[in-house]
Amino acid sequence: MAKLECTVRGTLSELIRVIHEELLNGSATATYEDGSDFTLGNAQCAVRVYERYSAIGGNRVSLNITLFGGDGEYRLSAITSGGSQAMLFKINTFGEEAFLEKLEEAVRPFRV
Repeated sequence: MAKLECTVRGTLSELIRVIHEELLNGSATATYEDGSDFTLGNAQCAVRVYERYSAIGGNRVSLNITLFGGDGEYRLSAITSGGSQAMLFKINTFGEEAFLEKLEEAVRPFRV
């Protein structure tokens, strides 16, 4: 498991668009699995789930993204899972880390 948490600035729709495009264009095997958007008062939340095949691990890796905030400032939490072939502990997290790096590149211009 790899995790990225940071604060980003921009509109929610712009942030989601940039993240979506970067992840899908960054890997031939990346897929958008599902998402959810909701608002409560002035707070906005967007949840996205992506997957991609990890050639190094020989399996699929998922990336779960949550953006929460409002007024142009959002807290981003992204967590990967999968990417290991061991039964009792994780021995290969290269695929997870590489997937997360694509997200990190996408949001770098928006980070606070």
